[in-house]
Amino acid sequence: MPTATATTVVATELGHSVPHLPHAISVSLPTWRDTVDYEEGAPRVVDSMKTGYPRFFIHRSIQLLARISERKFALPGERCLLFPTATIAGECRSFIRRHSPTPVTVRLVQYMICPQSSTEKPTLIPPTSPASSKTIIVPSPCQGTPSESVELHIVLFPADTFPLAKSFWQHTGDGISSRMAEKCLEFLGVKPDSDGSPTITVRALATTAGGRYGRTNSAKFPSKNGRKPAAPAAAPAPINLNPVKPTLLEQELDSLTNDHTAYLEERYGRSLPISSYAVAKRALRRRIAGVLLRDSNSPSDPVEPLGAAEAAVGESWRGVKSISEDDVYLHPTGMSAIWHSHQLALGTAEKRTGKSAGKSICFGYVKCPSRLTREDTGHSSVYCSHVSFPYTDTLKILQKWGPGCHFVGTGLDKDLPEVRQIAQETYGSSSPIVALFCEFPSNPLLRSPNLVELRKIADEFNFLIVVDETIGNFVNVDVLKYADVVVSSITKVFSGETNVMGGSLVLNPQCRHYNTLRNHLSSTYEDTYWPEDAVYMERNSRDFRHRIDVINRNAEAIADFLRSQSEAFTCSQISDVAPYSNKRRVIKDVFYPKWVTKENFDACRNRPAPTAAADGEGRGLIYPTGYGGLLSITFSDQLAAQAFFDNLGCEKGPSL
Repeated sequence: MPTATATTVVATELGHSVPHLPHAISVSLPTWRDTVDYEEGAPRVVDSMKTGYPRFFIHRSIQLLARISERKFALPGERCLLFPTATIAGECRSFIRRHSPTPVTVRLVQYMICPQSSTEKPTLIPPTSPASSKTIIVPSPCQGTPSESVELHIVLFPADTFPLAKSFWQHTGDGISSRMAEKCLEFLGVKPDSDGSPTITVRALATTAGGRYGRTNSAKFPSKNGRKPAAPAAAPAPINLNPVKPTLLEQELDSLTNDHTAYLEERYGRSLPISSYAVAKRALRRRIAGVLLRDSNSPSDPVEPLGAAEAAVGESWRGVKSISEDDVYLHPTGMSAIWHSHQLALGTAEKRTGKSAGKSICFGYVKCPSRLTREDTGHSSVYCSHVSFPYTDTLKILQKWGPGCHFVGTGLDKDLPEVRQIAQETYGSSSPIVALFCEFPSNPLLRSPNLVELRKIADEFNFLIVVDETIGNFVNVDVLKYADVVVSSITKVFSGETNVMGGSLVLNPQCRHYNTLRNHLSSTYEDTYWPEDAVYMERNSRDFRHRIDVINRNAEAIADFLRSQSEAFTCSQISDVAPYSNKRRVIKDVFYPKWVTKENFDACRNRPAPTAAADGEGRGLIYPTGYGGLLSITFSDQLAAQAFFDNLGCEKGPSL
């Protein structure tokens, strides 16, 4: 019998933020069962959620601000969502009205919030329940100037419509930032509720898969009418106005965290003047455009030279001539960039084609359930370390806004004739294809579409190509030359931290419809990226290219090792694995661009080039490109997948 060796794993407690910072964007789901129960809406997990990914779990500061807004403006039986501009609030109202099964009244309120004056007489709002001892103070109407105030737009609707309204928040990613909510609360004289102090759990895990890993996670959680409880994304958790008193250890941890947070806020955001926010955004746009000749390589360097008007900028290393910072549009989230790219395609259709907007094509977005079929993987039915694919929101955007979409799900070369047929059949109609959306590569199967051939079809039938480069990232791949629009979630590897959200939309200045697209954005684009979020993102991303190099090398080494232990690996390729060839292998396959549609990936792979950061002698550092940091694993059975997941000695949760 093998000897079980204890491995110490430090994990944040279930449902607490990762890291423990006020604006963390991830939440701890440390075990396989926690993750499955989260997807199935188990009360054990739902009730433990102190925070979550911002598009799915409304941050507690935003919940508190919404409660204040409801008390001030709502009629009995109404709830609300909060947005940064009147345009987005209007889009939310239209969405609710359009998709509600019955006629519904939706009201909009513009609320100008500014700091309290010592001479103001506040309005006292009573607690929401007899058990609550906290009184919310809302000051009298704001008399400050626009630069001294925050403009909040409130969408009010019947409470039973909340799940529908919440889907707009989730799909578009255009809700207000938690830092914006915090600023509003500060102006209102209200301290944000704590999400609860974390407890650090030290677990001893056996390195061998013993009897511990049973099928306990397969249980369902019935409720009334046979329906399972709603997942956290369906409705926000109630605000706890009377948090449980923390233990002594928790107080110590919270004290350290608060000191750390205070330092970060003063160092990275709060102490900067308004003018520095614009500087940070300019530096971000230049970094994404790839035009900074001497970018910083450390988050500790000052930002001003990177965004100064006289900063040295030059030809982009992205491989497209004439691109500049003016072709980069910042958004509060990656999904916001995708949603606005779709609105851009719809809004310019008539000018581009002389016809009304038709459907889009959604190419290669594949949902990854816990069980994959032979068609998905080339194997018999296997289990995946993913529980679900979170970016079906792109498909939902194309389905719920505009005329709809054609879903071509596998994203392989064998699907190209179908794309051509769809485009050809609609080309002569009054509503031809408006755009094709794809990821490069896709999440989670890491398939890279054939952009060379897709570009030919798009040019022949006059539709746009929108590529999501989040997984490949623009250090590793050059997809802009084949796309009209490139979008990305800069929340992930671009930021490198889990304390801020962001997205980008980039126009290809060499594309056929560039002038039409840019003119449309000139009249419709709203910069809703909250200034403090931009400051955090700019600092986080300074060492982006260096980190990508490290991530590429580490991910490839892990992928190589895991694949060498998989059934998909041919033992004759490496002689030293031959002694293990007769053993049963629990890993079925490893999905990574190095092996999955490699030809398509390599066709867009960047060549090594000098970076914007310089070495000690002033020469540009050269980092090789790679295959990115995401890989997916399929297992022979659920027990193996669960054992692997539970023994990973790292934090686990969304967007980590």
